[in-house]
Amino acid sequence: MKRRGSGAGDLSFKLGTGSIALILVLIVVAVAAVLWSESQLSIRTFGWNFWRTSRWDPVSGEFGAFPFIWGTLYSSILALLISTPVALGIAVFLSDLCPARLRAPLVFLTELLAAIPSIVYGLWGIFVLVPAVRQLEIWTPEALKQIPLFTGPPLGVGMLAAGLILAIMITPFTSSVAREVLKSVPVEQREAAYALGATRFEAIKAALYYARTGIVGAVMLGFGRALGETMAVTMVIGNAPRISASLFAPQYSMAAVIANEFTEADTALYLDALVEIGLVLFAITLFVNILSRVLIWSMKTSFKAASSPALTPAEPEAAA
Repeated sequence: MKRRGSGAGDLSFKLGTGSIALILVLIVVAVAAVLWSESQLSIRTFGWNFWRTSRWDPVSGEFGAFPFIWGTLYSSILALLISTPVALGIAVFLSDLCPARLRAPLVFLTELLAAIPSIVYGLWGIFVLVPAVRQLEIWTPEALKQIPLFTGPPLGVGMLAAGLILAIMITPFTSSVAREVLKSVPVEQREAAYALGATRFEAIKAALYYARTGIVGAVMLGFGRALGETMAVTMVIGNAPRISASLFAPQYSMAAVIANEFTEADTALYLDALVEIGLVLFAITLFVNILSRVLIWSMKTSFKAASSPALTPAEPEAAA
């Protein structure tokens, strides 16, 4: 029997939770509106050339964001390529292979790495990672240095150091989410694989396939984290507005240039150009998130289509 007033209570609950969800949408719209309005001078002055040109000269009033877009995407994709296998390995080990007495301490350490502030990673990068990368660059054979990917002086600071520190920073995020996704896989999936004679490796592969949409979401979460990272990257990337394919070359990212030069902007155009870089970073992050949702949606759709059996020509007649 339906209680009196339960309909009104359900309606108020839906309106309340819907209002809270709407607040998030309004915040995103407000951020985009502020960035757009505060960068109007730069948008009117440079137009689309701001995205495509490479000259960044505050003295002459010439601003092009392409070196920073390149540096941000290059370092983030490099970090993603390094961290994804490591993060998935950690997630698989903790969910399927780790002894019970070690699982809780290792999970705690993984989550602790995710909680370390960015500036601490940056200090560690300066004192530990950069010297190690410099030695690696010195030991690189001369034959490899002829390849554009490895050209440049052995400075230590540069794209390789930025990619490595980003990979270290996003690995805990990706592995934690992937571990929770693997934990949510029904135990029947693994038991069915074992019942068919599968090895442990094959059973884990089956679990990974079942949880692939969640794992893709975990990877894209780490990618989004890498795109917006500021202080750690600023301290090790070299901060040179140039476009280079070399891992050894000092480069720049969008977040780093805003952090370094925002307080030095002494003209309205300079300030608006920095705000427009923030707008570009916002647009790229939004695009990556939309792309990840589309990818996850397409994977779910294909999974449902593969799971539902197709009707044979005789079945519709039998059903009729």
